[in-house]
Amino acid sequence: MTFEAILPYLKKGDRVVRTGWEGTELYVQLQPMSTFEGDQLNPYFLIKTEDEAFSMWSPTDCDILAEDWELVTD
Repeated sequence: MTFEAILPYLKKGDRVVRTGWEGTELYVQLQPMSTFEGDQLNPYFLIKTEDEAFSMWSPTDCDILAEDWELVTD
């Protein structure tokens, strides 16, 4: 799938991954709007890696133009 096709799934709370990634990336998910110390946090992407850490993630041009996105079902 393309990034445009996968984005609605991210907005629903699903997890997605690129099959072309060959590193430790397990999935990307969208963290919805929330609050921190009483202030609003805008939604942002998180990426989960094999070492069980989450990091903030921003798609690169290559990610946005890629056609190898798929849903993570497990």
